[in-house]
Amino acid sequence: MDSRPKLRLLLASPRGFCAGVDRAIQIVVKALEKFGAPVYVRHEIVHNRFVVRELEKRGAVFVDELDQVPQDACVVFSAHGVPKSVYAEADRRHLEYIDATCPLVSKVHGEASRRREAGYEIVLIGHAGHPEVAGIMGQLPEGAIILVENIKDVDAITPRTPERLAYITQTTLSLDDTAEIVAALQKRFPEIKGPHREDICYATANRQMAVKNIAGKVDIMLVVGAHNSSNSLRLVEVAKQSGCERAQLINHVGDIDWDEFAAPECVGLTAGASAPEKLLQEIIAEMQGRFQLVIEEIAATEERVSFKLPAALQE
Repeated sequence: MDSRPKLRLLLASPRGFCAGVDRAIQIVVKALEKFGAPVYVRHEIVHNRFVVRELEKRGAVFVDELDQVPQDACVVFSAHGVPKSVYAEADRRHLEYIDATCPLVSKVHGEASRRREAGYEIVLIGHAGHPEVAGIMGQLPEGAIILVENIKDVDAITPRTPERLAYITQTTLSLDDTAEIVAALQKRFPEIKGPHREDICYATANRQMAVKNIAGKVDIMLVVGAHNSSNSLRLVEVAKQSGCERAQLINHVGDIDWDEFAAPECVGLTAGASAPEKLLQEIIAEMQGRFQLVIEEIAATEERVSFKLPAALQE
């Protein structure tokens, strides 16, 4: 007789890698194949140490700034995007560079520039210090973009021309929190212009919807992702807001406190957009050893998005 306790696992879908992350990783791998090791990468290609370590094993070298890249080397810019000054510096030093910026982040860059050219002052909804935000703000001259992180910030901003105001957003925000900030902006500045299409990316939205579908049904919600991953942190917040107070972010199976699993009958599992599926499978394998596990995959939608590699790496 099997003495292991029973546990029901609700597996969120979609989860894990999005098209932008998959493209960025492929870019580093293809660059290594084409140019040979080492290939330098400015900042983490995506926010996941397991991904970074696997690429390091292949010959990628991760650096903080371009002054750490030797002359005549190949350098890849991360999926989060970079300020225009980084491209200028790479050109000045005649570095071979490949841009792995997610196309959906590039869309926000383009929107900021077009609104600026049309005479609008730009409000960016995002998190200070995040590399994506640094990249977006670096598309325009210093001071041209007003950063708003929460509703309190909306009350504090003093645009030069309130009637010529437009907002854009970081791609990895909470849909619900962002909607509240947008509503506050629209209330204070009725003429503010929004993006032509939603800036929060499809993958962020889909993963949050998948979490909402199961959070109210589980005792514990495990989100696999890095603690500097914006979209992963938002999944934890969404789970708590949607009915699971015991939502927690973990890097890998070793972070799980199995003593917490003495009582739960149902656990939810998902992963941020930069977390590899391998990490979830390791968790599932450990659960199968400890419990009589019943797995149910709950699909919110099906993703079929893919992005082309840069022309320099296309075969």
